[in-house]
Amino acid sequence: MIAAAMQRALAALAGVSIALTCWGQVPTYPSKPIRFIVPLAPGGGADTFARFLARPMSQSLGQQIIVENRPGGSGMIGGEYVVRSAPDGYTLLVGGTGQLVASITQRKLDMERDYTPIALAMDQPYLLVVHPSLPVKNVGELIRFVRARPGEVIYASAGMGTAGHIAMELLRSAMGVEMIHVPYKGAGAALADVVAGQVPIIFSSPLGTVPLVRAGRLRPLAVSSKQRMTTLPEVPTVSESGVQGFYTSAFLGLLGPPGVPREIVSRLSPEVMRIIERPESREWLQRQGAEPAPGTPEQLAERIRTDLEQFRKLLRDTNLKLN
Repeated sequence: MIAAAMQRALAALAGVSIALTCWGQVPTYPSKPIRFIVPLAPGGGADTFARFLARPMSQSLGQQIIVENRPGGSGMIGGEYVVRSAPDGYTLLVGGTGQLVASITQRKLDMERDYTPIALAMDQPYLLVVHPSLPVKNVGELIRFVRARPGEVIYASAGMGTAGHIAMELLRSAMGVEMIHVPYKGAGAALADVVAGQVPIIFSSPLGTVPLVRAGRLRPLAVSSKQRMTTLPEVPTVSESGVQGFYTSAFLGLLGPPGVPREIVSRLSPEVMRIIERPESREWLQRQGAEPAPGTPEQLAERIRTDLEQFRKLLRDTNLKLN
């Protein structure tokens, strides 16, 4: 009788143990939809890339990936939203150089400290384009045109202190001309006004710009990379166009808030890299004027570190004013 009572007690304890174990189990990641936060308005390079990445990644992860635009503050509003999110892998940032530059100029976030690097994805130059009505066909003609109208010619950017703004200011300084900056709340809005002829010039991401060039709605003058783009081989580099030594490029990757567990990073990073390494992905990126650059979390962290050093030095050496 005592033995029977002990058996019943042990069975009860085993049941409690099993229940507690089941209660404490962590669901397999991902177990619900993931959000890609794009810190800029729809229509720009980061937005285009986020939507491109979301489709195959949602299929391989078995969960829907929702692309959500949170523009404003030169990318800081969307960036801060991700930083303040739970580090559970369900709110991620598609960003890169734009957030890096804004972290320097606005001093609100630390790109190295406030994000969890997940994967490096792509590298892209900037494409200098003008409205077809502007009577210039190359950088030399642009320089002469602007010099004849000091302080009158305007150019657009995705926002004050964005990577495109800094790239254009550096180019303006290298060309030795005066221009007026018109900041927008995202690359999509800026490009729309350039296409409409409201603003004649922009130095923009090829991801949102190349389709407009191919449609004849914008005229390309030069590309900021060291070599010409595969997709627009007829467009010279800025350096080839007479501004010797000029070179700048941007990166995009996937980042999370601080403290994302290593097991979640290890689940996401290979997926991003696998998708970027696909031949069809390489072809798509190159058609858009970008280059695939799949990289580990460690490689993304190193790119952030080295680019931060370069941009800080650049801003010090040029005394560039961003407000």
